Amino acid sequence: MSTADAAPSIKVDLSASVATFGEFFSGAYKKKLDLLRQVYPTERSIYISYPDLEKFDPDLADALIKSPDLVLEAAEQSIRDMNLRVAAGGEFSPRVRFIDVPSDDKLIEQLSSKEINELVSYKCVVTKRAEVMHRIKIAAFKCQLCEFEMTIAVGKDFEPPKKCDNCKKMALKQMDDQSTFVDVQKGEVQELLERVRGGAPTAKIELMMEEELVNKIAPGDTMIIVGILRLRPPLKSRQKQELMYSRYVEVNSITSMKRDFEQIEITKEDEKKILELSKKPDLEEIIISSLAPSIYGHTEVKRAITLQLFGGTRGKTMVGGMPIRDDIHILLIGDPGIAKSRFLMSITEIAPKSIYVSGKSVSGAGLTVSAEKDELGEGGWVLKAGALVLASGGMATIDEFDKIEEEDRATLHEAMESQSISVAKAGIVAKFRTKTAILSAANPKYGRFDTSKNLAEQFDIPPTLLSRFDLIFPIVDVLDEEKDSKLADHILATHMGRGIKDTEIFDRELLRKYISYARRKTYPKLTQMASDKIKQFYVDLRGKGRSSGSVAITPRYLEGLVRLAEAHAKIRLSETVDEADAEVAIGLLNYVMKQIMTDKETGLFDVDTIATGKPKSEREKLQKADTILDIIREILRKNESAEVEQIIADAKGYEIEENAAKKIINDLLRRGIIYEKEYGHVKIVGE
Repeated sequence: MSTADAAPSIKVDLSASVATFGEFFSGAYKKKLDLLRQVYPTERSIYISYPDLEKFDPDLADALIKSPDLVLEAAEQSIRDMNLRVAAGGEFSPRVRFIDVPSDDKLIEQLSSKEINELVSYKCVVTKRAEVMHRIKIAAFKCQLCEFEMTIAVGKDFEPPKKCDNCKKMALKQMDDQSTFVDVQKGEVQELLERVRGGAPTAKIELMMEEELVNKIAPGDTMIIVGILRLRPPLKSRQKQELMYSRYVEVNSITSMKRDFEQIEITKEDEKKILELSKKPDLEEIIISSLAPSIYGHTEVKRAITLQLFGGTRGKTMVGGMPIRDDIHILLIGDPGIAKSRFLMSITEIAPKSIYVSGKSVSGAGLTVSAEKDELGEGGWVLKAGALVLASGGMATIDEFDKIEEEDRATLHEAMESQSISVAKAGIVAKFRTKTAILSAANPKYGRFDTSKNLAEQFDIPPTLLSRFDLIFPIVDVLDEEKDSKLADHILATHMGRGIKDTEIFDRELLRKYISYARRKTYPKLTQMASDKIKQFYVDLRGKGRSSGSVAITPRYLEGLVRLAEAHAKIRLSETVDEADAEVAIGLLNYVMKQIMTDKETGLFDVDTIATGKPKSEREKLQKADTILDIIREILRKNESAEVEQIIADAKGYEIEENAAKKIINDLLRRGIIYEKEYGHVKIVGE
């Protein structure tokens, strides 16, 4: 059908649509229009639910999808025809916007040429937002010769006039100061992470927002976008025009999803099955076995990661309104080749919203937020969300954590504890939400663990960052014949296509639904018995630390225990955290403390092995070494060299025994801090 043939029917459709919308607004939406008139023009749009229009007139609802420009024009014209006035006496002509438009779970990559100039709806996460710019809405022109003035409404296919309507001469000049402008803003969104399957690249699309929709989005926000798919004409280059068009979405409405976990569709049958499963006595063991069935053993690690997937109770705040973190952070540090990366990959597959990054190929900006010059902002600066912002509400798995550059790792401090990122880049000051559980994996400082030394001394990670992890698992490759034989059987059986199943396991989709249901529906609260159990453990450990002079546990770990206990209660969909949940949390922390917070020299728990990087015995050695150096300096003020016998004698006055003093002097000599000038006499290097 030619354009000329189509025109009359469009005209008839438009007038019919105006009349239909007139009935619609006079009835179902009369109250909403009256409320909008009271706040107009502060709020300039009326939002119509698509199902309401479909119920009123199915044909008009279908026409909205296929010819949104005409239907939206008809809707806005129908309101103008009602001749409503606002309180101040001005004209009432609001914009019409539609929400709840069915998307059929359409992906951005599935938007095709068939939908050009049609109304589309999809879920997405915002990656970029440019600065607000201004576009002419009504252009004013003035003739340079006859001074005739004219105004023209600017549409999407607008071309500026060349000839004056009055004198027909080509002497028109645009008058910006007399033109009317509208705010516009560009943005970029990408596919929701949880909806991308099989390692496919994430599809992106540009947005164009107008009027009150500007500044409604920020990088990391999860949105439902309703808009019209438009084409951007190709650029001409060297008298040659490639007929390749880029696309963007002219946004009609934005709805924030405001969800922390993917809203996996759970049917009534699914819910019934989940509630039945929650009553199974061996449920926890089944979930732990389902977590990474290809990995043999490591039950404690699997239990901890299971608790991380379920998370603590959301929505708790301190007195004063500051939110309490409910996400659990876990660090796996272990010898090479013992499935750390496999753990991370398995979690990425199970967690409905997750990002996997590797330390060798990640920067601080890539993890948090970057500011970059971009064509989106017409060459200006735009903020682009990094991995932790995009994974907000889900999980971020960071492999090769120790390989991240030190200055890049520093950006994680705020993201892990306060769950936000404050940005001051390129003159842009902003704050982003990073409500993300972090699972990291790293190798020991020297490649493998040296079991003769304190494990905490072999982490090449700043103590300030280590202390932010709720649990730190050292995975040591122990040579054990029986264990090695079982592991070999497990791996070889997998390669032969017959897995060894010791217990029943859930399929991945059921596990995802179970976790999602637990996170959305269960908000367990601490019972007095569980609270007393955790308090007793904390007070007892602090008491042991007081008697030995070391700090056994800090309040930060107390909060971690509560999170772990709450997560354990969520596994069985319980609304209360019982004593058994507290025992599991205490058992996990005890396991970790025995591994990495035990001072090998004294055999005592000492949280400072993590907090400061050295246990109390090591710190005492350093303090004594400083005392010996001060004694040597004092002797050297009066003598050419310091006699070893005199140093040992003076050290007794500082409660350093003779043997300890000799060891320290030998250690200082070995480290090259002091040197022997002649037998029995020492001096400090460089002093």
